[in-house]
Amino acid sequence: MAEEGKYWHRVDTVEPYRDFIVKEGHCCKMRFGYLISSFVSFYLIVELVKDCSNIVLEFHLKYLCIMDIASDVKLKLLNATQAQSISRIECIQDLWGGYGQLFRAYLTGSVYPSVVVKHIKFPQPDHHPRGWNTSLSHQRKLKSYQVEVNWYQTYSHFTDRHSFVPNCLQVESSEEEVLLILEDLHQAGFPVVKKAADLVEIKACIHWIASFHALHMHRKPDGLWPVGTYWHLETRPDELAVLGDEKLKKAAPLIDQVLNQCQYQTLVHGDAKLANFCFSEEGNKVAAVDFQYIGQGCGMKDLILFISSCVSEQDSERLETELIDYYFDVLTFELQRHNKSVKPQAVEKEWRPLFAVAWADFHRFVKGWCPDHWKINGYTEGLAQQALQQLEAVERNEAD
Repeated sequence: MAEEGKYWHRVDTVEPYRDFIVKEGHCCKMRFGYLISSFVSFYLIVELVKDCSNIVLEFHLKYLCIMDIASDVKLKLLNATQAQSISRIECIQDLWGGYGQLFRAYLTGSVYPSVVVKHIKFPQPDHHPRGWNTSLSHQRKLKSYQVEVNWYQTYSHFTDRHSFVPNCLQVESSEEEVLLILEDLHQAGFPVVKKAADLVEIKACIHWIASFHALHMHRKPDGLWPVGTYWHLETRPDELAVLGDEKLKKAAPLIDQVLNQCQYQTLVHGDAKLANFCFSEEGNKVAAVDFQYIGQGCGMKDLILFISSCVSEQDSERLETELIDYYFDVLTFELQRHNKSVKPQAVEKEWRPLFAVAWADFHRFVKGWCPDHWKINGYTEGLAQQALQQLEAVERNEAD
């Protein structure tokens, strides 16, 4: 009789297991079919578990693995890591909009037990998850990947343990594709990805954001986005054109102007959502990934995007002051370490009132991009109205 435990079993088709998998809820049919069409072959974990006196089989699709990668990619990966061979390749996810894959490669004979590879392919996809399949969208995505290459080649070494990012082992860039070979954060002490976060974990991410902003205060964004974030007004004319909120639509240029003309500018991550943070086992330290939309901006942009990604409507209102206070406490401490010529009190005086303005800027994008999105709620509508009132008061004062 087989011993209790887990075994890897290679399968080239999962058809024999379809009814069991769907019936038991291991994978829904839509997602299941999508993955089958995306990858050539799979590993299926066959787990033998003891149920009373019987041995039963449980099938899991925890790891769907790409078994075959292009030979040139394999060679670059082996050269960059000085590995003898690749023992297994584990898919992490498809990139947004069908632009490639993110996968983990397990190595033998290397100082790196595993690395993470971001393989970006550039032909324009036929489908966008929300229907925004336009030439402008495609060009924005192409630039975002070049920005990420520039970040890793030129800027990523400036970070420290309080704003940890993976070390980039090698970058390969051509007109057809980009290959980023990165340190595996699982091996660097950040093995956990969260779909929800408690207050300790939320503050760990805010600590990273504030530390990052302090470290990069007034750094010029050469090779990055002149204005950071994926929702920047200049790059989102299609979403603005269909925005039904006429008052917010009319105010959009002024909101953008106020944020862009801040005296204090830093590098903003640009997509600082919960999914782009990896946690330590204890949940009190994080590292960040995905720097496609890094550029210059007001630090409140990253803070509001992060809160929007993982704090509920009710908790956002309840915790608003506490989270903003925590951000500025960390920013003050880190500025005193990294940028002593910058006065933290002056930064806070300028940025704190822009929390609502930054959220209104993001709200403008979301309402145009997906009018029924869950991030549109009473709290966000209230912040947008607060921002509009602030801007109207400023305009009245200037007129007087």
